[in-house]
Amino acid sequence: MTAVIEVKNPTKRYRKTTALDNLSLTIEKDCIYGLLGRNGAGKTTLMSILTAQNFATSGELRVFGQNPYENAGVLSRMCFVRESQKYPEDALPKHAFKAASLFFPNWSQELADRLITDFQLPKKTRIKKLSRGQLSAVGVIIGIASRAEVTFFDEPYLGLDAVARQIFYDRLLEDYSEHPRTIILSSHLIDEVSNLIEKVIVIDGGRIIMDDDTDTVRDRATNIVGDSAAVEAFIAGREVVHRESLGRVSSVTVIGRLTDEDHAQLVAANLDVAPVSLQQLIVRTTQAAAAAAALADEGALR
Repeated sequence: MTAVIEVKNPTKRYRKTTALDNLSLTIEKDCIYGLLGRNGAGKTTLMSILTAQNFATSGELRVFGQNPYENAGVLSRMCFVRESQKYPEDALPKHAFKAASLFFPNWSQELADRLITDFQLPKKTRIKKLSRGQLSAVGVIIGIASRAEVTFFDEPYLGLDAVARQIFYDRLLEDYSEHPRTIILSSHLIDEVSNLIEKVIVIDGGRIIMDDDTDTVRDRATNIVGDSAAVEAFIAGREVVHRESLGRVSSVTVIGRLTDEDHAQLVAANLDVAPVSLQQLIVRTTQAAAAAAALADEGALR
């Protein structure tokens, strides 16, 4: 695969706060990424730096093999749809779309018009008078219709109801299948977008704690449920990211693909196996990483 973005050890500090902590990653061409993590994890900071709207304190980054800062040739090939996108006070949606059509060389007005209809966006209402969902729709329309080679969506669904969010997912996938490009989607609705994304990147505390294919991530964890003593015997020596108990019954999430021998052992012990959703896995992995980091910090202070 061809890399369109290469990030090597960037750090971003805001006084005493470290937003990005020496992380490295590669974003490949024509792939949909899920950029996931808690609020304040560093997702928006990373996207802002990659689109030259912010600066790293240190480190290197290349977009299409070049530094994106003050590089019109690179920036015109990227689209960044932000949660808090600002528009001129008296602008109508058509003004935003006209500006986008002039900036993005692959802009499709036909697609934009279809999306305006799909989202039932009022054409004659000033942007500042739009509802939160309608404002989000303006950004989503620009992000999809731009057909930019790299498109960043930072929480694009805020204010959109379930129907509108599904329209966003459906139209994005439809156009992506006909016009492949690289899409980085930051979202807290992990299970909603799990069938959309091909690769998962999870950031926590400014560090990458997961970077893998979505299918591989789904297969890496399992819930083991049953008698507590039998569960404890089975998980001995395995990596555990979460556990909970109710009376004599335990449910434990373990990392690692189960073998045929493992399944036979589970049947013999009368233990149940339950799948772990992508959201559950990311939440558990993030919690485990945070706990490990806290222990490391505590040890360093001693």
